[in-house]
Order: sequence, then structure tokens, then C-alpha cells
Amino acid sequence: MENKFPKIVTRRFGMIDPLSIDDFIQHDGFQGFLQAIRKSPAEIREAIKQSGLRGRGGAAFPTGIKMEATATSAPQETKRFVVCNADEGEPGTFKDRYIMEKDPYALIEGMLIAGYAIGSHQGYIYIRGEYLSSITTIRHAINECYKHNWLGKNIQATGFDFNLEVFIGGGSYVCGEELTLLESLEGKRGHPRIKPPYPAQKGLWQKPTLVNNVETLVNLPYILQYGASKFREYGTAESPGTKLLSISGSVEKPGVYEVPFGITFKEALDLAGSLSKGKQIKALLVGGAAGNFIPPSLLDLPITYESLAENKLTLGSGAIMVFEDSVDLHELLQNILHFFKHESCGKCVPCRIGTTLLYEKAKEPLTQENLAWMIEEAKYMARTSLCPLGQSPLIPLQSFERFFNL
Repeated sequence: MENKFPKIVTRRFGMIDPLSIDDFIQHDGFQGFLQAIRKSPAEIREAIKQSGLRGRGGAAFPTGIKMEATATSAPQETKRFVVCNADEGEPGTFKDRYIMEKDPYALIEGMLIAGYAIGSHQGYIYIRGEYLSSITTIRHAINECYKHNWLGKNIQATGFDFNLEVFIGGGSYVCGEELTLLESLEGKRGHPRIKPPYPAQKGLWQKPTLVNNVETLVNLPYILQYGASKFREYGTAESPGTKLLSISGSVEKPGVYEVPFGITFKEALDLAGSLSKGKQIKALLVGGAAGNFIPPSLLDLPITYESLAENKLTLGSGAIMVFEDSVDLHELLQNILHFFKHESCGKCVPCRIGTTLLYEKAKEPLTQENLAWMIEEAKYMARTSLCPLGQSPLIPLQSFERFFNL
């Protein structure tokens, strides 16, 4: 099924040479930034708030409010940073990689707008080390932007300065969490910080820092070029805009699909093709290892923040893994818990010990008693762990119990 839905993030995909800055400019590149630079930073932040854009990395925090907090948390002369979280480590998620390799200049434009909006003149793109093609493409785009004065001093005679660097991540899952990422960016071991303070208050080198993922930042140029009301024409009132879904597993055409909020899981899966002949969907895993198990009975559920919240579910980063009826869900649960055990940084005891206990228990027969024990352990971890990794096992375990009760 062809994806005929409106496109915001992927609107240039397949139309431009990703390495060509001229192609990007010929297809309305940097128009969002040029519109933004004519406004005050406060007006830009207000436009983002009016758009209803929420973080596309998983937490879904309102982007405009995050910008406002970063811009106003300290005196105006305080140095501030913009950091792009491109450390895409959630299993089943590969949308940000797709953006960086298909339209790298759009990410740079988004960071320029974010920098101007909060009063920052320095940005960093923290890219997962395994993303070799993304790293090469982004570095080329940055060099081209410096060469053509879209980065550096007095950008296009606007009076705005902005510098941008690439930082290669350390290959740790926990570095996808914003404060742990900042520790790594400072050259330290990738261990979580205690919140508060939050990055908007004390982030990179204790300065106010805006941390957003790739997809979130690439929405900014569209909003500034066409306006918040145009952005709100897509999606729903509470979940405006579009979302990139990384669909994989038992489908004919795994890949990245941009869809408006409000379509159903079934409609999204139709884009990726049907299962093999005679096969049926047994379960979806939505949001990656830290996501929810969803049964076939909920395929008609709309993909919106509000409808998922009503059903005590989350979308996460937009990963949808499809499992057919031959898949052993107990084995899948073991793999998830082994992943958390392997990726725990070990800084806090509840996570370091708890992930090991969960994995060892998962290797035993999956009885109701054993599952209940794992959920209680995961609840304790969620209450006491320092970062989202220790809080994550509870999500797949509870949804497994809820929909695939033994």
C-alpha cells in the first residue's frame, strides 16, 4: 500500500541528493530559519508552543515549554547549548538514522532555529557510533554549511552566530537518556545524573541545555515556514502533526513510515504489507524493548497520545515490531530482559541487581506466580532506579500480563 499521507519530516525524501546543499535550498531549504530570524526568540518559542509539537523521542514532553524553560532558566548572558540526541539505541527504532541519511540539512536547519530560539550559539549532534553512514553524511552537510555560511559567524548576514559539532556516542543504551548523554558528551563515563536539576537548568557543563531528538528538531523548520496552524491541520487536537514509525518484524516491507496522528495501528501496518500467507499477528511490541505488548484486538486503536494514555499504553519512539503466531512470547520476554541486564550501567543497585534477577527468573517456566514476582520486582526498580532503564522493564512485563495472561 502506497503511503499517501501528508508528509512533514520526509517531504524531501527521494527528491533531493542528501549530500547536495544546492538541492536542499532549491526545495525550500533554510526557509524556516529565514522566517525564524525575522522574529524574536520569544515569538519563535510561542509559535512552537502553539503548534502543540511534543518530543518525538519517547517522553512526548511539549517542545515549546522545554524551549521556554531553557531560555529563561538563567540570565540572558548565560551560555546555552543545543544538543541533538541521535543516539538511537532503542531496539526496533531506526527513524532518526533515516532522517540523517536522507535529509541531513533539515536537521541542521532545525538546530539553527532551536539555537536562535533559546539564545544559544553552540550545538552538538550526539550520534550513535554504529551509525557510520549517518556520521559521514552529517559531517559532510556540516562542512558544506560552513562553506556556504549557513553555519559559523554572521550566518547569511543575519547577525546570528552558530557553530555545530558531531560527537560520536559510546555505544551505551543508557546514553539515550538526556542527562546520561550529557555526561558522555562531557567526556565522562555514561552514568545517569540525579534529577533535578534538569538540562534546562543545569545541563552541559552546568549550563542551560536544550536536548531534543532528530525527529523533533526536523519539525521546527516546517512550523516556522508554514505556521503553527498549518502544522495543526495534521493529526488530532491533542496530538497534532505527524509521526515517523519504524515498522519491522513479520511484515513484507519493513521500513520508516510517516503518518498523521490519529490513524489506527492497522492502517499503519497496512503500509508495511501483510504477513506471510496463512500467518496471523500474535502481538505487537510498540516502543521497543521499553515498550508495550499489544494484542491483535487493539489494532483498531488510534495512534494518538491521548488514546494510548486512556488504554494505559505508550507510543515511545514509534517502533512497532510485529510478531506472527509462531513466535514464542516467553522467549521474546527473555530477550527483552536480557537486553536490560546487558545494558544496565551498574551505577545504582536496584537496576544493577534487579535486571539480573528479572532475567534469571524469566529463564524459569513462565507461570502466573513467576510473572507476578517479576512485576513486583520491576515496580521496586521503577521506584528506586536513577534513570529510565531501571524504570523500563515494568512496562513490557505489565502489558504482557494484561494482554497475554497465563
